[in-house]
Amino acid sequence: MSLAVLAAQPLGPLLTQYAFVAEFIHSLGVAIEADTQQSLGQWLDELPDESLFDAGMQREQMLEHLQRLIEEMAVLSASADEPVRSITLIGGRDKTGRAENLELTFSAGDIVCIVGPTGSGKSRLLADIECLAQGDTPTGRRLLINGSVPDEQRRYAPDRKLVAQLSQNMNFVVDLSAHQLISMHARCRMLSDPERMADTVIACANELTGEKFAPDVSVTQLSGGQTRALMIADAALLSSSPVVLIDEIENAGVDRQRALALLVGGEKIVLISTHDPLLALRGSKRLVIRQGGIAEVIETSARERENLRQIERMDATLMAIRERLRSGLRIEEDCTWPT
Repeated sequence: MSLAVLAAQPLGPLLTQYAFVAEFIHSLGVAIEADTQQSLGQWLDELPDESLFDAGMQREQMLEHLQRLIEEMAVLSASADEPVRSITLIGGRDKTGRAENLELTFSAGDIVCIVGPTGSGKSRLLADIECLAQGDTPTGRRLLINGSVPDEQRRYAPDRKLVAQLSQNMNFVVDLSAHQLISMHARCRMLSDPERMADTVIACANELTGEKFAPDVSVTQLSGGQTRALMIADAALLSSSPVVLIDEIENAGVDRQRALALLVGGEKIVLISTHDPLLALRGSKRLVIRQGGIAEVIETSARERENLRQIERMDATLMAIRERLRSGLRIEEDCTWPT
């Protein structure tokens, strides 16, 4: 679109079609009315000089910047990468130099758990997957996407990351409300109704955590469980990343079963580093880490799944006791485990 054609565009429909244009103008501290009948050029001509001075731009510069922004976002929207159907992990070596000698393929909908003692190398494995390692990390591991080596652009492009990682400690540094943060992400994803998507994500997050929070609460004020729930809901419903890595979800005050069902329902490949039997037995397989390497791959057996149901009943009993203690009630009756 030439500058002349862009300047002649009616401003109202332009802002409706390109929500990011309104976001950019607002970010400069310039007021704008979405229902105006003016063209973009007319609006720029009538913009007070002090507004332009505060924005650090001249009228022609702003028009040129908007033109580049529209063109770049159009290219981004059109660049549809091949969907990720699988990732393949090709083994490297452990801390002693012993070769892992394995090749594992994970497909959409898979839940794979990573287990091992603290310090064994679980987080290193997640980091290798997160960066789509190509023999360039201490372990020498390599990752394939749909059976092929990912190109450099796909490995490093910040706008099309294949892997979303939820770490043990997640802290926000932006002073935004939960609704503002998620709606901003939705606008970056160029969704047609970012406000409604933010409502959906926050409602979903509140189903995952026992500590409900309001949409207008600052994200810096969220508890650890609320933060993790918000990021899980965001990763499942809004993020385009087909692979989700979770490092220690068990101590976050999140409904683990619902969280995994939500992620898998979005056709994500989910890998979890965990010590929690409720999570470890819910995956299709467990990668056992020793001395920094994958020492064993265990397929979850039918007998283990039967035991999982019993462990879930035990956990439900503990959760009920925990909620009673939070409510200030006594625990004086005989406690028996369900059978």
